[in-house]
This record gives sequence, C-alpha cells and structure tokens, in this order.
Amino acid sequence: MKKRLSVGIQTFREIREDNCYYVDKTESLLDLVHQGKYFFLPRPHHFGIAFY
Repeated sequence: MKKRLSVGIQTFREIREDNCYYVDKTESLLDLVHQGKYFFLPRPHHFGIAFY
C-alpha cells in the first residue's frame, strides 16, 4: 500500500493510523540553532489567525 503525504493532518496519531509519511527534521533544526546565524523562517499564510 502506498503511503500518503500528511498534508492537513494535525496529530501524530492520525499520521500513524492513516499510514502517512512523517519526516522528523529535529536534527536539521538543531543544526540551525548551533550555527549561530540568523534565518528567515516564513510561516504559512493565516498561521495562528482565526477568522470567524
């Protein structure tokens, strides 16, 4: 069975149950932190903004 991309899935449990791909980028983030440089990390459009 082919794995799906976990687009729009909010919980790790759903990713596992739906047999989706999961990429752990923790090591990459730690590398960025330890380099001591400034980085621009854009956020998705409307991230953290609720519209009612």
